[in-house]
Amino acid sequence: MNAGRPLPVPTPETAHFWDGTRLGELRLQTCRDCGHTYFPPRPFCPDCASREVEVIRASGRGSLHSYIISHLPAPGFEPPYTIAVVKLDEGPKMLTNIVGTPPDPALLELDDPVEVTFMALNEQISLPVFKLVGATR
Repeated sequence: MNAGRPLPVPTPETAHFWDGTRLGELRLQTCRDCGHTYFPPRPFCPDCASREVEVIRASGRGSLHSYIISHLPAPGFEPPYTIAVVKLDEGPKMLTNIVGTPPDPALLELDDPVEVTFMALNEQISLPVFKLVGATR
């Protein structure tokens, strides 16, 4: 699920995130003024517009909030594959892929616990993807 896949291009605002994924860390930002933790990265809090933000290391845990199983070909993906929205334990939601579980609705239940793993696309870019925790289905 990576050959031919378009690569993200880190920017000054997202460099901390991509540096973290390369090291096997999921990094988020938290506002020092209002306490809101958010994703995607940006230089200001989306709740209160404060620029007093800090980077934190997230737990990498969350739950399956929503998903679709795509049967359409896309660069770097072999259909079918699961596209998901994961709600992180820290609060933000993240668009991602579910790996390690066949793309079958009988195996994927909303609110299932998930944890992050990282897919290295090259030496600079690793993508955060998620797998079900303790999947026994």
